[in-house]
Amino acid sequence: MKSKLIVGNWKMNGGLQANSDLLLAIQSGMSETSCRAAVCVPLPYLAQMQTLLQGSALAWGAQDVSAHQSGAYTGEVSASMLRDFAVRYCIVGHSERRHYHGESDALVASKVQCVLSAGITPIVCVGESQTERAAGQTEAVVKRQLAAVIHANGHCISEIVVAYEPVWAIGTGLTASPEQAQDVHALLRQQLQAASSQAERIAILYGGSMNAENASSLLAQPDVDGGLIGGAALSANDFLTIMASASR
Repeated sequence: MKSKLIVGNWKMNGGLQANSDLLLAIQSGMSETSCRAAVCVPLPYLAQMQTLLQGSALAWGAQDVSAHQSGAYTGEVSASMLRDFAVRYCIVGHSERRHYHGESDALVASKVQCVLSAGITPIVCVGESQTERAAGQTEAVVKRQLAAVIHANGHCISEIVVAYEPVWAIGTGLTASPEQAQDVHALLRQQLQAASSQAERIAILYGGSMNAENASSLLAQPDVDGGLIGGAALSANDFLTIMASASR
């Protein structure tokens, strides 16, 4: 059985000294955990991650990437640039990118392609809004979002990580129940199995306000392979508690 994966998404938070203190505290407690773990940080801090985490069991990653390899795209960062900082993971298609920056399913699929071509593991986010859930559209929405990625990357789809992040449970204090999370994770697992004979290699993370209190019950679900952690990733104690839950 593959070990669970816990990934911290720092979003637009951090500072050089605060980052150093947080990483030191996390690393000091990791010897008591056995899950895989990573932190996805703002782009300016990737060099710091490379310096502080080289050789560590704690991997690091980015929160977004350009769909272009190079050129006149001011402010964009390519996958090859991320590779220069030895990142292991890159979050792609986070709901905040889809909502605030209008990222389409097709654009997300293109970004996944770029990340894979650079030898980096994309963490592909899918999820429905509260309106879509209330309308009974959860299944259609997440399947559509994942289908775009599968269509563009079918030959190497087993190299991705998927994160189910119900939009209504991000930064709202709401969380999907363990049963709700399991239902969608099982659906995504079926879709991946239909696309690849190696689908069991793909970790499916839950990414909607997982915290130290609810992690254990969410991670106990058979198709929840880990978590994409937001606010709780900024607290060493909370992050380590979630990692401990993922190590049982």
